Amino acid sequence: MIKYTEVERIPIPEGVTVKLEGFTCTVKGKLGEISRSFRSNIVRVDLENKEITISASKQNKNSKAIAGTWTSLIRNMMHGVTNGYEYEMKVDYTHFPIRVSVKGKHVVIENFLGERSAREAEILGSCQVSVKGDRITINGIDREQIGNTASNIERATKIKGFDLRVFQDGIYLLGGN
Repeated sequence: MIKYTEVERIPIPEGVTVKLEGFTCTVKGKLGEISRSFRSNIVRVDLENKEITISASKQNKNSKAIAGTWTSLIRNMMHGVTNGYEYEMKVDYTHFPIRVSVKGKHVVIENFLGERSAREAEILGSCQVSVKGDRITINGIDREQIGNTASNIERATKIKGFDLRVFQDGIYLLGGN
């Protein structure tokens, strides 16, 4: 039998319920529910009373890194289901006015660098995207999905074949909470 030593303890805040089934951790709060799989041979997650315990079988850099990552992921899940996350992006252009709209599960970027065809970026999971003027706001409970959606939008306006010092048009991340 493998002996695990405790690395981290995460207290469960009020209004949040955590369920652990096998390797899947489900966190539920007032804004919704997030599930994530935590599977490893050297690190495990346990639920005791009102605390989550992350334990490692070895005390080396690798197991401590995995335990630290899992701690951050679980804390982000708890924050997401109680407070949510919001990222803000700015539409920046100097040459051609860019039109941005949301159609279904895609952000449509039109007239980018005067192109006739529209560029699209996928909206992941349950993220909500809204466009007001030159600002794009991304809201949701899963920080990873929001970050990946912002990355998709930023990547859709990547410039190829132009001098980047002159053509600085695009959609850029301003920040988030």
